[in-house]
Amino acid sequence: MQNIRQTMQQAPRFQRHERGFTLLEIMVVLIIIGVMAAIVAPRFIERADEAKVDSTKIQMKNIQQVLKLYRLQKGHYPSSSDGLKALVSSGKGGKKYLDELPKDAWGGDFVYLSPGVHGDVDILSYGADGKSGGTDFDADIGNWEK
Repeated sequence: MQNIRQTMQQAPRFQRHERGFTLLEIMVVLIIIGVMAAIVAPRFIERADEAKVDSTKIQMKNIQQVLKLYRLQKGHYPSSSDGLKALVSSGKGGKKYLDELPKDAWGGDFVYLSPGVHGDVDILSYGADGKSGGTDFDADIGNWEK
């Protein structure tokens, strides 16, 4: 019992005069973090939009490759009225070229024209706004663009 009392007396005691951070110090840190976030966040958002444009262009290239395979096997591209749905339906030939219709990076459907205005076939995404026309990330993206 005596050993326990000696151990407790030798242990350092919590000093009550130690304090935490003041409200002013916490506010300054929060303001610094807010300013940094305001500077950095727009750059990350812009990068995300650029990635969506790139993803949509890659998706278009994949669709073009499937359309070329379709043409090799059937002798022609699907008509504009059949659209890209011809790639996912078995139809007369009994072959499905895709399991499901791909969407652009914003979840919109691709527009398909055959014969196209810019080539044999045109594949078009309306961009972030989902409407024809637009600028920046709302601009239309076509498979004829490099």
